[in-house]
Amino acid sequence: MSPDRPEGHGVATGLSRPGLRGREAELEQLRALVEAVRDGEGGAIALLLGEPGIGKTALLRETVSLARAHGFLVGHGRAEELHELAPLASLASGLLHGDPPLLSGADFADLAGYHDQRIWLVERLAQLIEERSAATPVLIAVDDVQWADPLSRFALGVMPARLLSSPVLWLLTGRNDPELYGRGPRTTTLPLRPLSDTALAELARDVLGGDVPERIAELLAGAGGNPFLATETLTGIAASGADGPEPPERLVLGVRGRLAGLRPDTLHFLRIGSVLGRAFSLADAAALCGRPASGLSAEVDEAIAAGLLHDDGERLLFRHDLLRQAVYADLAPSVRRALHREAASRLVAAARSSVDAVPHLLKSAEPGDQEAIGLLGTAATDVIAVMPDLAADLAVRALELVPPHAPMVFDVGERAVVALTRAGRYTQARDTGDALLARQPPLDVFARLQSVLGDTLWHLDDVHELTRRSTAALAAVTDPVIRARLTARQALARSRGRDLGAAREAGERALAEAERAGDREARVLALWGLGEIALNAGDCAAAVEHHTALSVFDTAFLPEEAVARIHGDDFDTVRRTLRTAGDAPLRPAMLIWAQGTLNMGLGRLDDADADFVTAERLEADLHVPGNLVNIRVNRGLLALLRGDREAAREHLDVVRAAVADRPNTGNHAAHQYFEAVVADADGDHAAAAELVRSVQRDHPFLRWRLLRPHVVQAVRIALRGGDRNLAEDLTAQAAEHAARNPGVPTARGTAAHASALVNADHALLERSVRILLTGPRPLPLAAASADLGRALLRAGDPAATPALTRAHDIYAQAGADFEADRVRDDLERATNRSGRRAGGPRPRSGQGWDALTASERKVARLIAAGHTNRSAAEALFVSPHTVNTHLASIFRKLSVRSRVHLARIVLAEGGAGTADGG
Repeated sequence: MSPDRPEGHGVATGLSRPGLRGREAELEQLRALVEAVRDGEGGAIALLLGEPGIGKTALLRETVSLARAHGFLVGHGRAEELHELAPLASLASGLLHGDPPLLSGADFADLAGYHDQRIWLVERLAQLIEERSAATPVLIAVDDVQWADPLSRFALGVMPARLLSSPVLWLLTGRNDPELYGRGPRTTTLPLRPLSDTALAELARDVLGGDVPERIAELLAGAGGNPFLATETLTGIAASGADGPEPPERLVLGVRGRLAGLRPDTLHFLRIGSVLGRAFSLADAAALCGRPASGLSAEVDEAIAAGLLHDDGERLLFRHDLLRQAVYADLAPSVRRALHREAASRLVAAARSSVDAVPHLLKSAEPGDQEAIGLLGTAATDVIAVMPDLAADLAVRALELVPPHAPMVFDVGERAVVALTRAGRYTQARDTGDALLARQPPLDVFARLQSVLGDTLWHLDDVHELTRRSTAALAAVTDPVIRARLTARQALARSRGRDLGAAREAGERALAEAERAGDREARVLALWGLGEIALNAGDCAAAVEHHTALSVFDTAFLPEEAVARIHGDDFDTVRRTLRTAGDAPLRPAMLIWAQGTLNMGLGRLDDADADFVTAERLEADLHVPGNLVNIRVNRGLLALLRGDREAAREHLDVVRAAVADRPNTGNHAAHQYFEAVVADADGDHAAAAELVRSVQRDHPFLRWRLLRPHVVQAVRIALRGGDRNLAEDLTAQAAEHAARNPGVPTARGTAAHASALVNADHALLERSVRILLTGPRPLPLAAASADLGRALLRAGDPAATPALTRAHDIYAQAGADFEADRVRDDLERATNRSGRRAGGPRPRSGQGWDALTASERKVARLIAAGHTNRSAAEALFVSPHTVNTHLASIFRKLSVRSRVHLARIVLAEGGAGTADGG
């Protein structure tokens, strides 16, 4: 017997009943997971991995039966090889089929409202499952996940972690490729190994009865421990004796032998079925056979009697995928290709969607196939919103089928560039576009291709090349719509340059051309460019004007409007805007980034950190980490305010890697400034000042809006580093910014503060505090108050105490523990002179109830009171994604694994039912 299968391997509690021989240990682990989820231990994921026929499905079915016996609501589905173009088909097969089903038809129809937003579609799906699991534990079992459609894969990568606190057990089976599956903190991976000799012998006794002869044992060794191959071998032996080839070949020959005994019409029917997939409808097979479904009953009956097919009441299924593969393998390659092409044509003729026909085209279409090119393009358009990577693959395949000199190559190629860009495959998109341009298209086509490549180059941060190409295309274009788009692209690229006056003129010209051409895309680009130019120039009023017009025209740009208003200190409007963004706003990661920026400005550091964590997670889910540098820089600066240098350095490491991956001037400025702050905190003041100077070399410091709120800190770094000229330059920029924005208290107050530091002017510090008291940002006020208090303390002025008290209280309230402690030391020296002692909160511990932030306690109380993530989000006026982030942090700090455990702790800490209080 095989040395790879040691005697008795995996046997834990005695041999199980037939069908599960040798799987006792795995079954016991699955039983324990079912019971843990049932008993309130939170959610879990189990992955059954192994080769075809190794017994994954048998274990899955046994676990489904076990879960039902324990009172679970069960969804049990299967991914199909030819269904990977149908969005969410793999998950839907389990969620919609059950007794009762996990989701109703109405629930699933509701998801159609999110058809163009995969993050929100999956979030809504998670909400529905969360609601079902509130009263009854849930098992979601999906077989053959290696065939799952991309949207189902995306959902399986996101939802298990999202529902980790709910009693939901995910059971997934697939081939040996664990990268396909979503991993959470509690994932049990069960690789199914070959059956032991003991299990194979017991299996042989199940089939043959009595003792197993040595010849049969030798034959079973050829099955490699695969239970399906072993069973097929034993079935063949029972029918015709022990003579014959080894099991894998025996399977093909055995199936061929069964086919040889069938009537020709049944044989043709089975071959058609093998082309349609493991599961297929009788109607589709009938259409491909060219016969009515009612005329195939004899063929169906004969195939079922031969043990090849099974009828589940809705579809016909090959009894095992290995059987289908054996039938399929017996077809000559040219016959397979012809049948797939015929299947596609008949499905189209039957008015089926491109999603049904395209999988067959991918296996059969040849260059020049016009119908295939058209259907692939249609399918790409249909799925691009929720499966952009698949759409890109389809669009590229369509382009490959176009003959090199066919006129349609440019239209098909343009769609491929757009799809690749949408999927984030920017380098491939640029290379595809350049290959089309190398064919020397007509001038208008050249201009149109450069226009779509403009979006690609923007995402590649190659604004120099974008400017060069758009200028060249403008010299050739005659179409007014393409001219307007190119002009707008050029203005957007110039927003990153030095001459913002020329950029503004280009943006205004682009907007006028867009309005004359009546082109929506050109108008969006022009307004976006004008808004970016205004923000970069520090003209807050103009930035708000353009970005507000843009978000009214296209709500996807709501985050840009929010950020522009934050720069203008219009926090009240931003709060209202974010609260009215709707249930499923576009670009949720950017919207939550805007919320985090607002909370940072409001001095709500804990909430800001949670928002930034959430925004980063959403970007990671979508594989588009475009804002990662800004997120980590802000989180690092926040960590330093708390005094957590170790966390700040961890964020800096991420920033360094991200900048190396995506170098651009904006990322460089944010990165270098963060390096400067860390170096300054470490006492290397000269290096810190040099790093701030490096930001200046690209553009003036205040050009970078992320850095604008930090100009006072930059002035400190320059002064500590002995570079007075740099400090004066920064102060002059702050003064110019304040002059451009007289209605923005933060701009005026920080300009006065910077000037006070450079000139050691107490009166300017007092003026800074007075101005900042009229603004919405507490942290700049705390910094100015602290500097004023220290100056007054050095002068022996008793007015130091109220200034320092204000600074301390603001920092302590914000959670800026490091700064609060620094001010506390100064305040104690001030209050000691009058016999008073300063008090105040100390930093939170890392674990336990006291470690929770105020927002986390609110979330904990709501969840303990029975709220779902969605209803808790509605109560707190935040995104469900932010509630997810809070819950993950709560569970980590409290060392709990489920809502049941959380509720017990909340009750012990003073009861649930309210989001108020701490």
